[in-house]
Amino acid sequence: MVAARFAEQLNTQIGHELAAHNQYLSCAVYYDALTMPQMAAFFYGQALEERDHALMMVQYLLDTDADVLIPGVEAPVPAFDDVVAPVSLALAQEKRVTEQINALLRTAREEGDFASEQFMQWFIKEQVEEVATMSDLLAVVTRNRDDIEDIEEYVAREQGSENADPTAPRIAGV
Repeated sequence: MVAARFAEQLNTQIGHELAAHNQYLSCAVYYDALTMPQMAAFFYGQALEERDHALMMVQYLLDTDADVLIPGVEAPVPAFDDVVAPVSLALAQEKRVTEQINALLRTAREEGDFASEQFMQWFIKEQVEEVATMSDLLAVVTRNRDDIEDIEEYVAREQGSENADPTAPRIAGV
């Protein structure tokens, strides 16, 4: 049985993941409007990944007979000053999510909830990857802010070859 304190915090995290989904969708639309299809596709993909993270958490709560409460989320930042701003915002968001995931793992450990601690291990690994990806992308976008073709080439070259992770938790509804 999942610890009540952990379940409560995981329900809150579901909201954070859905808010990240919406924010990445806003970033994607921004790049789509600038006719930057590679950046748009990258952020549409990131949006889906965040939604999947929320649904993995939903599935875990369902699997452990815990209540699932889908929280409301704040509206995303809808507009950006330049091509760097969405990536800068995304990196800050990923760092914030990393702190939230670490707090969830800490709670599971404090509660002696070993199953939940094990569940969170995948998200710890995922956040290392997400922060590294956004850090690299921010460096490229900052360096090439006046040359969107170079940005697009980088994303096409570096971001398109990821396969599904067989160690990922199940996604609710899939």
